Amino acid sequence: MMPALRTAEAAERPAPAEPPGATRCPYLVVRDPESVWDVLHRPADFSPANALVAVTPLEGPALRVLQRVGFALPPVLASNDTGTHSGIRKVVAGFFTPATVTAMEPRIRELARQAAGNAAHQLHRSGHTDLVQTVAAFPPAVVMLELLGLPVRDLEALKRWGLDSMELFWGWPDGERQLELALSAAEFYVWLRRLVAESVDAPGRNLFKLLAEHGLSRTEMCSLGYFLLIAGQETTTQLISTTLFRLLEGATPMGWKEAASEAGARSAVRHVLATESSVPTWRRVAAHDTSLGGQQVPAGAEILLELSGNQITGGGAPADPSPHAEAGRGPSSGLIFGSGIHRCLGAKLAELEASVMVQEAAAALPGIQLRDHEPEWIRHLSFQAPRTVSVMNGPD
Repeated sequence: MMPALRTAEAAERPAPAEPPGATRCPYLVVRDPESVWDVLHRPADFSPANALVAVTPLEGPALRVLQRVGFALPPVLASNDTGTHSGIRKVVAGFFTPATVTAMEPRIRELARQAAGNAAHQLHRSGHTDLVQTVAAFPPAVVMLELLGLPVRDLEALKRWGLDSMELFWGWPDGERQLELALSAAEFYVWLRRLVAESVDAPGRNLFKLLAEHGLSRTEMCSLGYFLLIAGQETTTQLISTTLFRLLEGATPMGWKEAASEAGARSAVRHVLATESSVPTWRRVAAHDTSLGGQQVPAGAEILLELSGNQITGGGAPADPSPHAEAGRGPSSGLIFGSGIHRCLGAKLAELEASVMVQEAAAALPGIQLRDHEPEWIRHLSFQAPRTVSVMNGPD
């Protein structure tokens, strides 16, 4: 059984009452913050069951690749709308307590300084560097694995698997590209299944051991780990990347020099979170006939919630997925990480990591400027960030 590979009927037909010539949009897009909050706090009416469903229907060759390795993603956490959710969430939340996150700050700063130092060395040696690879990419993965009590290894593969899985589930890949991505996802799943088996029997405290003690099956643990090990680090990498790019572009209220301070870096990260976070949208589906803001919503309606400002384009995506969006002001910062019983457990960790990484990079690289002002961007339904932040030394 592979629930996350299902595609809703709404994804195969235009939204109702679509005006002639309008951009096709399979979702009821909700932008008004009060309505977004309402949806997130009514899980019985607006289920998270579609949160991890592939945006683009997967074709036979890709599905067969996944089936050959026993790929299965039963609902466990983010897409779980059953009574088991709260108990599982409590186990996972134990790894993200405020005290735990605070205690990680020295380690995060150590990793940030190492990364910034590597970027400075590469810049001195070659005259340019990509801050996504040298600064943003790997520290969040190390932090996530250490926090969960898991071995830190295969980082380059983990980063590749994360990006590929994001595209497979939230992008618009054609059949040929789906097959490439499915091969990557299958490789990740096999690796993850081994990690789960190893962790359950390992000494000490780790996520999978506690989940096994809670009663989860190996398949359920793989399902939870699959998306947690992606979302728990790749979205933070993307937040850092966007913040670095916008600071160097001069598109933030504070400048690169100000970002070298703790307050300046934190302000820059919060600005990006509010305007174009790495997770600008998220999905829900109407569990039954209901209403939202006085509008009737039929059972099965696919809903796209805007959590922060975003620019969804490219890859077959609608250039503006809002022909049927609600009118209203931009989303409030309180919704950036979601809200209610499915709010992101790593919110405080992500903001801390991003702030520290940006601060250390700005402090270590004071004279840099953008080398490429128009990089390629990741533009999936629910994820966005520049793929590269190429920089060089500025004029003396």
